[in-house]
Amino acid sequence: MSHRNVLSILTLVGILTACSAKNPEAAQAISGAPETGSGASKTATGAPTASGGGPSAAEVGGRIYNSNCVPCHQQTGAGIPGVYPSMAGSPVVLGDPAELALWVIKGQRPKAMPAGRYSTQMLQFGWMKPADAAALFSYLRSNFGNSAPPVNAAAVAKALGQ
Repeated sequence: MSHRNVLSILTLVGILTACSAKNPEAAQAISGAPETGSGASKTATGAPTASGGGPSAAEVGGRIYNSNCVPCHQQTGAGIPGVYPSMAGSPVVLGDPAELALWVIKGQRPKAMPAGRYSTQMLQFGWMKPADAAALFSYLRSNFGNSAPPVNAAAVAKALGQ
């Protein structure tokens, strides 16, 4: 195996490893969300819910994206052509939020993302609570040149059967 092939494989393994942040404690540590009293309701990232003050949904969504999605989809949301899809103008991101929730959290491929289109598979982020997922999806739908309505936690919970 050539030196170039070995480097390519190691790079891909590193990217895939970075994309697999399924640990909510790690996401909380990365997000920098403030701790609140023990009685406060918090999202999986440790951010207080709307009733508890703290960061806005846009800030939480941005933190989740930056700590979990950037290694694959890049800071610009452009992805890596042929490997990881772009978030800009994505029919999955801009389409049915229920399908997006099932894709990101449970790994159920939406119809807008045909199998075999990319050489990688989307990792499941099953640790995400509906509020975290709604914040992330709203962030995706309002950034990278996208303009779609925000997603609420109740819609995500309903899609997940919660």
